Amino acid sequence: MTDNLSEKAPASVIRAKASNKQLLQQTWIIILKELRDALRDRRSIAAGMIYAMITPIASSLIFMLMISNLSQQKTIEIEIQGQKYAQDLVRQLSATGIVHQQDPEKRLAITLQISEEFPQSMAEGLPAEVTLITNRSEQTLQQPFNQIKQQIDQYSAEIASLRLIARGINPQVSRPIQVNVQDMATRESRAGVILGGILLAITLSLFISGLNVAIDTSAGERERNSLALLLCQPVKPAQIIAAKTAVVSIFSMLGLILTVIVAMICFSYVPWHELGFTLNLTSSTGLFIVLIGIPIAFLATSMQLFFSFFAKSFKEAQSYMTIILFLPMALIMASSFDVMPEVLRWLPLSGQQQAITQVIKGQALPWLQIILTSILTLFTAFCFSAATSRFLKSEKVVFGL
Repeated sequence: MTDNLSEKAPASVIRAKASNKQLLQQTWIIILKELRDALRDRRSIAAGMIYAMITPIASSLIFMLMISNLSQQKTIEIEIQGQKYAQDLVRQLSATGIVHQQDPEKRLAITLQISEEFPQSMAEGLPAEVTLITNRSEQTLQQPFNQIKQQIDQYSAEIASLRLIARGINPQVSRPIQVNVQDMATRESRAGVILGGILLAITLSLFISGLNVAIDTSAGERERNSLALLLCQPVKPAQIIAAKTAVVSIFSMLGLILTVIVAMICFSYVPWHELGFTLNLTSSTGLFIVLIGIPIAFLATSMQLFFSFFAKSFKEAQSYMTIILFLPMALIMASSFDVMPEVLRWLPLSGQQQAITQVIKGQALPWLQIILTSILTLFTAFCFSAATSRFLKSEKVVFGL
């Protein structure tokens, strides 16, 4: 009897191996079929890849324009009433680019009124009044208004110091506390401040690049009645979902790789040094972003397939995609604004975003955070895929009833 058991055990192992090999072969055949079907619709693929290319290019152009505007000192043209009463103040304002403009069409909607009592108040050592008139609700007037007020406050502080000196008093008595700020941030760590929007665009490329393929391979196949034919084959629904997830994830990763490559090229032309920091997307950093994006690609794909099969039509599936795109935006935006940072660092998407930020800042790799968030991301993706495979066992889902 012992001999019979020893003979049956190897046979069962062989049958199990043969069954697993057959499952892998069937899944591979479905992957090739889905990949061939996806490549037929080149316009949908191109639409996702165009986003991956345009986003870093547009971001670079925006940063270059912003740096150019900051580096150029613009003249602020306003109306100054009563210039003759405070010529010294007017000269100091002119030295900082704040000048009087007579033409109402060329000047900003800001008026500086200098009262007639200004010279007398200055001579008597009393507060001399000036009035700034503007519309604080106008967003375009906020920066010039603050700049004008800052220059007037600076002039007021200088006059106050001169008054104290004239009375034989050290001006430093008016400053009992002097705050010295020591910024320990490196040039690389300062780049992390401006990196939130860039990382959001990189993460969204994973969701958008394979979006059209995900909808077409699920809701699209159902409307073409090819999904029912596929389910008639001797394969399990889990194999079909695994194959579809793999194919859509391939296009998501292609979009991410394209985004990273274009960003590495475009960002090298942005004069970051004029903002006081450096942003170098090296090849090692790019490789790290690609590797850490693999679990996110599976999560994005599994969510897209889940909602696409849940929808009853192609158009309804497209509307559900807006919900999916809102999720990464909400998590990454919350992480950028330090909303519950200790909680978000362990969640999918936001945890990876924080890890990428630390790497670009030149800090040590948070291995525990990377491993745990990747495991949680893959587990969430597996749950969505398992739920989707159960959908395919329902006739209502297969036929969109």
